[in-house]
Order: sequence, then C-alpha cells, then structure tokens
Amino acid sequence: MIMHDDQVDVTAETVATLIREQFPQWSGKAIRRLPSTGTVNAIFRVGNDLSARFPLRLADAAETLAFLEKEARASAELAQVSPFPVPEPVALGRPGAGYPMPWSVQTWLPGTVASDAGVSGSEALAEDLAKFIAALREADTRGRLFGCEGRGGVLAHHDEWLAKCFAESEGLLDVPRMRQLWRHFRELPRTRADVMSHGDLIPGNVLVSGGRLSGVLDTGGFGPADPALDLVSAWHLLREGPRQVLRRALNCDDLEWERGKAWAFEQAMGVVWYYVESNPTMSAMGRRTLDRILESAE
Repeated sequence: MIMHDDQVDVTAETVATLIREQFPQWSGKAIRRLPSTGTVNAIFRVGNDLSARFPLRLADAAETLAFLEKEARASAELAQVSPFPVPEPVALGRPGAGYPMPWSVQTWLPGTVASDAGVSGSEALAEDLAKFIAALREADTRGRLFGCEGRGGVLAHHDEWLAKCFAESEGLLDVPRMRQLWRHFRELPRTRADVMSHGDLIPGNVLVSGGRLSGVLDTGGFGPADPALDLVSAWHLLREGPRQVLRRALNCDDLEWERGKAWAFEQAMGVVWYYVESNPTMSAMGRRTLDRILESAE
C-alpha cells in the first residue's frame, strides 16, 4: 500500500537479508509482514517474540538513527511506568540490502488492534484507558517541556495545517462546519502544566482482548505535552457512554475535555483527506471521530 510520495518499499526478503547479515542469532526465525493501517512504519513479525519496524518515508540516515534512538529511550521509559504491556526496544539495525535507513527491533505483543475488534461500546476498555493515561500523567517529567511542532502544544499553532486540511477536504466533508468548529477550538486556553503523554492513542496503537486493554503500541512518542492530548482516545475509540466513563475516571473538567476534543479534531481532519485513497481504514477512522465530535457539539 503506497501512502506517501517518498515511500520506501520493504519486502520480507529484504528484512530476512538484513537480519541474516546484522543479527544472525535471529536468522532462523520466520519473517512475516503484518497487515497494518499504520502510516509511519512497515511492521514485520520476527519469529514469535520480536517485531521489526522500518520507516516508510525516505529520510537522511543519520537523522533517522537519531530519531530511532530517541524513540527507544522514550519506549524504555514508558515501559517503566505503564500498567499495561508495551513493546520494549531490543536493537537498532543499519541500512543495507537496498534499504537506505536504520530500523528498529522491539518485543512482540499479542492482541487485536482496537480498530478490528468492535470495542467502542466497552466501558471496561474506557476504564483501562483511563488507568493507562493516569499512570503516564503521574510519571516524572524531570523538568522537560513539550518541544516539538506536532500535537500537544498550542492549538492555534496548527492554523496553517488546518487551512490546508479544509482546502483538501472540499467535497469530502462539511468544510464550513469544520471551519466553525476550529474557530472555537483554537481559542481554548491552556491552564495546566505539561504531563507525560503517549501522544498518539488511535485505534491502531491500542491492543485489546476480551473487550479489555491488553497492550499499547507505538510508544516512542512518550514525552511531555498538554494533559488533554491523550484524551484523543475518547473520540477515536469510544462511543458516548464509555467516553463519559473515561472522563469521570480522569476527573476532566470542561476545558480539558474540550481541548482533548480539539486535538482529536486536528488529527482527524488530517487523516480523512490524506489517506482517503491510500489508507481507507485510517481515513474512515478520521470520519468516525469527526462524526462523534459533531454529535457532541449538537
């Protein structure tokens, strides 16, 4: 599935060659590419206990290595505080066999991704998500502050991106209504200090079993951010009833709840148009989130 103009192709044969050359201790393990709606990495299962992640978008090798090292540190830190299983970093691979960038190896987690499990009505999942978010919020920021350009800082800093999203969404969404919502969201004030956050609690990063949270993926973005950021999970994953269970469990006031909705809106507006043809599942997630936000506004 080609999702990006600068996407790098990765095959199971390439992965097998890289492992044989760089990690011969795993060369006897079966290599299987995993079907995924993920947009950042191609994921391969290595045997029964490992997964290899290959960045999809072409980038400078040195910059990619620095990014993967940062991700590994963040993932290891999150693993120390998470009350639920998360992948742990194992190794970093080098470019080779025609693949031009570094890549990473993590432990494998069993479970079904939430987007495939039909758990939006689960109050137990809502309680588990709240427990996970609360544990991260309690982690020590060690004086660190939000310091990137992505979600989790100042809402109004995303005006330019949203303008592009509105332009690209003509014919896909009720753009005048979406513009009206953003005018409201971008003005919401920030009153609380940064807390530690997962940063991307979308269905594809949430594993479930029996209607409960069984693990959380893509933990390399763990870091300080707006306390409302992880509330995107309420809108991406849950219907109204369970959503309110999560809100009560985290004791969110009206402002924090609205800011969480705002971050979910910002994310959903981007994925609807960008992946409408290349990743329909991701695009549909964005539409579903926007529908929930519109329903709550009414």
